[in-house]
Amino acid sequence: MYRPSTLDDPPATASDPRELLLGYLDWYRAALIRKVEGLSDDQLRAPVEPLGWSPLGLIQHLAWVERRWLRWGFAAENVAPFPDGDEDAEWQISTPTADVLAAFQAEAARSRELAAAYSLDTPSRIGGRFPDAATAPSLGRILFHLLQEYARHVGQVDVARELIDGVTGE
Repeated sequence: MYRPSTLDDPPATASDPRELLLGYLDWYRAALIRKVEGLSDDQLRAPVEPLGWSPLGLIQHLAWVERRWLRWGFAAENVAPFPDGDEDAEWQISTPTADVLAAFQAEAARSRELAAAYSLDTPSRIGGRFPDAATAPSLGRILFHLLQEYARHVGQVDVARELIDGVTGE
């Protein structure tokens, strides 16, 4: 599987949709972490005005997004979709930074495992997030949803970082 370097997205020779999709997801996951490198713990945890959220809160949110779509959604695992059942709680930071980052990496790893085990046209299991076959999207549809989530949120981290210390992204 493609592992992104610091600035490279999937190689220009990649044409397989699965390779491109999974490669870009990994690239965005790495870009998210790269874009907050060098921030102090206080800068990671403090809400950025006028945005109203912290960079670490956004990372925690994306960990929950991965969990909701792949584990609770696609795999219908019996996991909580939100911390303490509260949708807004995923943006609140109450744990050490290292724990938030580790949880993000763990959810991304579990997502990679699930994506590796099934074809893109495999429908989500019933239960969990999706109550019936009519609402159960394919793995490919879910991964495309995650890709757009990351593209949007990584762009937002660029804005937050510029507001915090003037650093701009690539």
